[in-house]
Amino acid sequence: MQSIKLRSHVGSDGILHLEIPLGVTDKEIEVMVIYQQLEPSAPVKTPEDLGWPNGFFEQTYGICQNDPIVIDSEGDFEVREEIL
Repeated sequence: MQSIKLRSHVGSDGILHLEIPLGVTDKEIEVMVIYQQLEPSAPVKTPEDLGWPNGFFEQTYGICQNDPIVIDSEGDFEVREEIL
């Protein structure tokens, strides 16, 4: 017995169409279908819903375009003993 799990969409006609290649030809098979209706996904939260001020991203996007951030040298790091 083989098990295949997939997610599919039922069209407006209310009929589920399955096309599953099995690699079996000219044989009788028994098929069992168990379905579970999925709940619609949660609505996408807006930036305001997530706590960002109204228009924050529109006002700050590209703000460093003419004044890019420059990363200075990180300096020399101390040499430490190897931990065994």
